[in-house]
Amino acid sequence: MTLIHDTIIIGGGIAGLQAAIQLGRYRHNVLVVDNHSGRSTICRAYHNILGWPGGISGPDLRRIGRQQAESYGVKFVDAEVMQAKIDGDEFALVTDSAEHYRARTLLIATGLVDHIPDIAGLRQCLGSTIYVCPDCDGYEIINHPTVVIGAGNVGADMARTLSYWSNDLTYINHEQTEIDDERKKALADKGIRFVNAPVRRILADGETIRAVALADGQELYFRRGFVAFGGNVVKSQLAVQLGVTVLENRHIPVDARTRETNVRGVFAAGDVVAHSEQVTISMGDGAQAAIWIHKRLLNQV
Repeated sequence: MTLIHDTIIIGGGIAGLQAAIQLGRYRHNVLVVDNHSGRSTICRAYHNILGWPGGISGPDLRRIGRQQAESYGVKFVDAEVMQAKIDGDEFALVTDSAEHYRARTLLIATGLVDHIPDIAGLRQCLGSTIYVCPDCDGYEIINHPTVVIGAGNVGADMARTLSYWSNDLTYINHEQTEIDDERKKALADKGIRFVNAPVRRILADGETIRAVALADGQELYFRRGFVAFGGNVVKSQLAVQLGVTVLENRHIPVDARTRETNVRGVFAAGDVVAHSEQVTISMGDGAQAAIWIHKRLLNQV
């Protein structure tokens, strides 16, 4: 007979782990199914988390969180859920290894995957001196010449956002996508240099960006960078299989108090939800969802 878990958490990122810790402390039978993806896997130093003034990497935070959850009896499976359906009063899942799992409640914490172009040398610096989130890492570019490598209007908007922290910015339109006149003017008004050319590779000293080599052989020197291409993938396809409402941008709307979706018993937390995509918000999301999952399991709501 298939074990019926109290809760299955799909996604072992920050939101999923925080929920797992809380639910483990409630002594529920919890399974986390994790395929080791999401934004937290690429961040090498969060500097905006209370209690970590020296920073902590996403992989380290995940490792510590998993160990903490396991200490409360939470189980983990390294797999990807491919199918999810409602079966009576339960939820039935099938993974990429053809394993079947069942649960009374679900938490979808599948996050999103950033669109990162295949530029030589880029991933060497990604999450260390080249970033994706200005709210997380805009502070890191202060007093550093900074490049935004992007596409069209998306990259131009990122460059304008970053002008809050720096007046030494260059925007390289790597894909040479068209930029509207309003944004071109805004770049010029803020003194942001504009280069309409593809990037051949990133030159680095260890994890620190040193220069950007263009396809024409020109090298431009920087110490920090951002990428902004748009096209990030919000991992909400399992929610759709379950009949959960998703927004046009694929994020999942949830109840502000409970983090429950429109489908009873299905909760969502973290970057897959419509919010500011911050690690600290994901932690709060996970804890809040876990509290209300606990209440649902006790039939208190």
